[in-house]
Amino acid sequence: MAKAKTTVFFCKECGFESSKWLGQCPACKEWNTLVEEPVAKKTPSGRTGAVSQRTLAKPVKLEEVSIEEQDRISTGYPELDRVLGSGIVAGSLVLVGGDPGIGKSTLLLQMCRNLARDGHRVLYISGEESLKQIKMRASRIGTISGELLFLCETNLDTIEEAIRETKPEIVIIDSIQTMFREDVTSAPGSVSQVRESTNVLMQIAKGMGISVFIVGHVTKEGVVAGPRVLEHMVDTVLYFEGERNASYRILRGVKNRFGSTNEIGVFEMQENGLEEVENPSEYLLSGRPEDASGAVAACSLEGSRPILLEVQALVTQTNFGMPRRTAAGADFNRVNLLIAVLEKRCRYEMSRYDAYVNIAGGMRMNEPALDLAIIMALVSSMKDKPVNPKCMIFGEVGLAGEVRAVSQAEQRVHEAIKLGFESCILPQVSLDKMKKTDKITLYGVSNVREAIRLI
Repeated sequence: MAKAKTTVFFCKECGFESSKWLGQCPACKEWNTLVEEPVAKKTPSGRTGAVSQRTLAKPVKLEEVSIEEQDRISTGYPELDRVLGSGIVAGSLVLVGGDPGIGKSTLLLQMCRNLARDGHRVLYISGEESLKQIKMRASRIGTISGELLFLCETNLDTIEEAIRETKPEIVIIDSIQTMFREDVTSAPGSVSQVRESTNVLMQIAKGMGISVFIVGHVTKEGVVAGPRVLEHMVDTVLYFEGERNASYRILRGVKNRFGSTNEIGVFEMQENGLEEVENPSEYLLSGRPEDASGAVAACSLEGSRPILLEVQALVTQTNFGMPRRTAAGADFNRVNLLIAVLEKRCRYEMSRYDAYVNIAGGMRMNEPALDLAIIMALVSSMKDKPVNPKCMIFGEVGLAGEVRAVSQAEQRVHEAIKLGFESCILPQVSLDKMKKTDKITLYGVSNVREAIRLI
């Protein structure tokens, strides 16, 4: 009689299972992603990692399901609520990823403090820190009171029993890479353990109506460590971005079943933890140079929020046969495209110059509405002629040199008025659709050459 196979191969990207190693995954077509893992032992019920005492679900009609305002819980941070889709949904599974030391645990601990203060029962489970370490970190963010419970444990069977005993509304798992099930013989953090652990937490969240937040580490490529199926199983995926050495942090939603994925939240790291930045535009424009060439104020739209930022460009004569191009915060290929438009349509000999483009403040923006601002910054630096610091510029640029319309132009102009800008250069098509205002001078342009003449 043939022996039962003790190991199988899993794809780290999509979770595809194979009895033998393959160079290319048949499901997601990625190369060299299959890793060998022990087979998960089955429980007497025949399921791997099934939650015990499962409640029997009954089919219902859609009109019988009631949606009320209290189904969403406020975190106490409007910035976090905006990214989540106006609050925490009961029974949701949220994955929070980010670089080590970026502030994931700090943000979630501050959120737990606010929820406990508002009368919600919260259970914070840490597999990386001891209770003394958590208390030292908690003393930095302020006084914690209310129904906030802490547990240091990595065994999911023990965690499941603790959740059933305490019956919290919100559970924090920090982090998923440290959790393990005794039924699965592989090490914590492996493909099998992460997949089975997330499956158990998903069943707890959906079966008991508990909102579960999972902290996930990221790889060098910037994606959550473990199988890609982890992101498919959860309801919401949030990424914490920013440099550890910088004070700002950006919380961005890349998947959200209950809201928009275009919203961002801006935070600033201070001595007492993370603080919200209610007006990111004013924060990003602070410290702008006076009468400096190559600096242009632009407006980008993140979800429903217009954000004003500074686009900087430096154009210098090259000392080599091939000019150098560098883009920080903007799409490198997009910058090369805009330089080619300048050379072809405006007859600027950009091949003789090195070009460096930077978005001040460390922001990363890929919206086409920044095209015109990047071109104006390049021309301003090349001519060494500064752009009016009280002028805001936005618009998409096509390959023919035309300036195309962008979405929600009126909202961008209102943001410029709020911050005291006196003029704005925008696409002519967008200007024709806007209501006239005397609070700011608007210049509509149809192509790049018309915009350059306004410098």
